[in-house]
Amino acid sequence: MTDAPPSHATRNGGLALAVICVAQLMVVLDATVVNVALPSIRADLDFSANNLTWVVTAYSLAFGGLLLFGGRTGDLFGRRRMFMIGIAIFAVASLVGGFATSEAMLIIARAAQGAGGAIAAPTALALLATTFTEPAARAKAFGLFAAMAASGGALGLLLGGVLTDYASWRWALFINAPIGAVVLFLAPRVLDESQGSDSRLDLPGAISVTAGMSTLVYGLTKAADDGWGSTTTIVTLAVAVALLVAFVLIEHRSKHPLMPFRIFADRNRTGAYLIMLFLAAALFTTFYFLAQYLQNVHGWSPLHTGVGFLPMPATIMFMSIVVVRRLIPRLGIRPFLTVGPILAIAAMLSFSQLDASSSYWPFLGSILLLGVGMGCSFVPLTMTAVNGVAPHETGLASALLNTGQQVGGAIGLAVFGTVFAHATSDRAAELGGRASTAAGQADVFVAGQQHAFQAAIVVTALALVASLALIRVNKVAPPTGATAPAMAD
Repeated sequence: MTDAPPSHATRNGGLALAVICVAQLMVVLDATVVNVALPSIRADLDFSANNLTWVVTAYSLAFGGLLLFGGRTGDLFGRRRMFMIGIAIFAVASLVGGFATSEAMLIIARAAQGAGGAIAAPTALALLATTFTEPAARAKAFGLFAAMAASGGALGLLLGGVLTDYASWRWALFINAPIGAVVLFLAPRVLDESQGSDSRLDLPGAISVTAGMSTLVYGLTKAADDGWGSTTTIVTLAVAVALLVAFVLIEHRSKHPLMPFRIFADRNRTGAYLIMLFLAAALFTTFYFLAQYLQNVHGWSPLHTGVGFLPMPATIMFMSIVVVRRLIPRLGIRPFLTVGPILAIAAMLSFSQLDASSSYWPFLGSILLLGVGMGCSFVPLTMTAVNGVAPHETGLASALLNTGQQVGGAIGLAVFGTVFAHATSDRAAELGGRASTAAGQADVFVAGQQHAFQAAIVVTALALVASLALIRVNKVAPPTGATAPAMAD
């Protein structure tokens, strides 16, 4: 496959970058934007306690399950076309969700949002990889894109808090519709289309991997809620493994595989996927536990909680856009993929020391430390994931990186959620009747959180091991045959 010659994107590099990055931020934001609004959603729509988690889970299931399929459709049918289709689905689903009048309507809308995001996110990164190939422009583009990916979760907490406190939880969904409309208006004017591949869509592979990934994310979610030993968790994870094994067998026999396994032949690319998996587990766990820590232990409002997290995305953006993207052409990839995980380990250690009496300042120091670590990591990870990939497989390479982030977050919440549950149970038993008091509840939560972050130290250490063992590339090259627009620094 060859890409179409550059036209509008060459003259509008900055606007093209803005369109891609706004779309990425919109998709990442929605993974967390409703988290702080859940109490309001429950009261407004009369959600049951059990079904309320599906407001978050429905998005994750569709997004994680369809990522590989969504990325591959861009390679086969044109990246700009599929990017616009994904954004359109996402925007319409957001509008429907904002008008939801029942549990079912909102959950279905959130699943549709996830499906649109699963198409838009990998095609956005693929468009970035094949549009910006001149070294300075490429570093700037990947720096901004990685900043959106890494900081979107924290910004989602802030935006959700602001909209919930000052307007309504519905605006956390409504806001995507006008933004999506602007992206759809600009996309055909500033982004070039790629030619579709002659290959056919591997439908059996698409069905098996979508079902397998969705079931895996669901099983991991149930593990966090019900425990690893529950029948539901065991059966669901067994089905997921069977479906994913079937996918591997299908791909080995397919003439037009959805995921050619040669994509993993490059050790650096495989290392990037693993590092993303481990770091995402730590990052999503941080958002999940610390948002509750500030509200449940310190009594902060949703808005106050979102503002409390604000220094973290600001730090990620500063490191990604101002520092890392300028230094990568001089220092290369490897130093940042060593320093980043080390700082993440230090942040997890710092989080594990927080208790009910801790002030905001140690919390602030910890999230700044994590922000610097993630800012050092996400730009080189994003660049390495698509380094040297043929243009007709950039969508797949991009989807695998997004899959690592999504599945890593799900695994992290499941594993650390289980650690948290056991630790809180043990602490409650130690406190006895005092566990029912406000101080006792805070004590119990803190004990669980500390153990969860102690486990997170191990996972972030695995990211460092993967970096040291697998990352050998220090300079990155654009996809073969791609052309680059000029872009002012």
